[in-house]
Amino acid sequence: MPKLVDLTASPYNLDESQIQWVEDTIAAMSDEQKVGQLFTCLFFFGKDAYSGNELTNQQILDTYHIGGARYQGGTAEQVQGLINELQAGSKIPLMVAANCDSGGNGACNDGTYIASGAQSEAAGDPSVARNAGYVSGVEESALGVNTNFDPCVDILFNWRNTIVNTRAYGTNADDVIKYTQAYIDGMRESDVNVCIKHFPGDGTEERDQHLVLGVNELSVEEWDQSFGRVYQHHIDNGVEMIMAGHIAVPAYQKKLNPALQDSDILPATLAPELATGLLKEQLGFNGMLITDASHMLGMTAAMQRKDYVPGAIAAGCDMFLFFNQIDEDFGYMLDGYRNGVITEERMTDALRRVLGLKAKRRLHEKQADGTLLKKPEELAVVGCDEHLAMRKDAADKGITLVKNTLDQLPLNPEQHKRIKLYYVAGEKGGIYSGNDQTVQQFTDELTQRGYEVTVQEGGSRVKGSIEQYKAETDAALFIAEVIGYGAQNNYRIQWSAAMSNEIPWYVHEVPTFAVSLNFTTHLHDLTMVKCFVNAYNSNPDIIAGVLDKLEGKSEFKGTPNDLVWAGKWQAKL
Repeated sequence: MPKLVDLTASPYNLDESQIQWVEDTIAAMSDEQKVGQLFTCLFFFGKDAYSGNELTNQQILDTYHIGGARYQGGTAEQVQGLINELQAGSKIPLMVAANCDSGGNGACNDGTYIASGAQSEAAGDPSVARNAGYVSGVEESALGVNTNFDPCVDILFNWRNTIVNTRAYGTNADDVIKYTQAYIDGMRESDVNVCIKHFPGDGTEERDQHLVLGVNELSVEEWDQSFGRVYQHHIDNGVEMIMAGHIAVPAYQKKLNPALQDSDILPATLAPELATGLLKEQLGFNGMLITDASHMLGMTAAMQRKDYVPGAIAAGCDMFLFFNQIDEDFGYMLDGYRNGVITEERMTDALRRVLGLKAKRRLHEKQADGTLLKKPEELAVVGCDEHLAMRKDAADKGITLVKNTLDQLPLNPEQHKRIKLYYVAGEKGGIYSGNDQTVQQFTDELTQRGYEVTVQEGGSRVKGSIEQYKAETDAALFIAEVIGYGAQNNYRIQWSAAMSNEIPWYVHEVPTFAVSLNFTTHLHDLTMVKCFVNAYNSNPDIIAGVLDKLEGKSEFKGTPNDLVWAGKWQAKL
């Protein structure tokens, strides 16, 4: 018998009236309403992002009875308006989620970034992670968000992994537990369900589950001593939700079902051995399990969609994240329920877990007494002075001097007045293709400090006269803002052309200082650089803090992990 949810126990701890609402609500549902509660729908301000239909928000609510909502983009005012519209139009209150892993910027465009997992780890101070969780919870609560799809509790074992390079809080279980618990402690000050991810654990390989099935190749014993410890800690401490990644653990799936062959291996979103056997039974998780985004290739490559839509719930997931074509996916789930792929027991258990978290947040009571919708004045907390002070503190503690082997610091306008500024971003022409504002902020900040800045355009293979370059340039500042995942299996620095003049050929010609504003392992591609800083983000406090520290006005306080060297002896020279 699979383990069924106990709504009186952690993480629910519901009283009799809350449980009664859950049971009464389920009892009154049609098949269509039950199926609808299993879906979390993605909204792009006006229609479901993947529906293929020009449906109004109200038509989605009335026709498909969705249980949860997530949205993409928007200012605080826009997001609050959307969530209020959805909650006002939904018969059963919605579980509304955001992806806040670094602060309120994950909830709205004008939210406050505090610190990523990598920045929190580098700071070595749990208060930085705690503040990131606190600001995430406070700012998303003001919008009407009641569920947070973070923190990532992945462990960064493989330096080549860019999916969780900046989102992971460490390279070992102890650090990940320490900092993610601090993050959750901060979030607990708001009325928000916490969802950790990506079970059974990312960070061991370099590939991207958006593009291919992820595989965690650890042995059973290795998994137990790493990811197993992390998940057991958070389960024991009452985490409400876990997101299953499109990641397989062949060793564990075969241990729990020795009859399986390699061809039978499935991601945790579809493998009952992992979703039910390992997580809910062996680790004792009594909360709600949601799939990662269902359009990712790690899931879609497993089998036909008509099979894996209900198959995810049958395997032990309780909610299904995002539609492809809304009517089609709804039909697949309804057919799966009616033909027994999803048993009555499994459906009821999933609904209890979903509705139980809504009851825990007393969403039904707020709906009844008129307090569910948020007011415009609550948005004053977004980007407030208290939160900006936390951002500045995190910048000061996290910015990391990885190497300075030629001892050319401090940077100063007397010796380095004429600066060549080089800027390299992510994919060319895509959504991570660079930020002119970053270049402008560095230029303005340097100019105010007394430097003369020339922004060097990349792409030319002609370097020109070496002696002329030295005569005209006192220092070079190389900025890498490479961001993204979902388009490549591994994100690295991509030059404009072979032997491009933006490649740091000039490190022995003039003092050269390189700064990464995101990924922490760029020394793999910049082994020639002798002074390298990891700065994690491009917010104004980071930019000012980087320059303060390069100039010696402020101490570098961040500490790098061993993966920054990318396994290259050259990187340390």
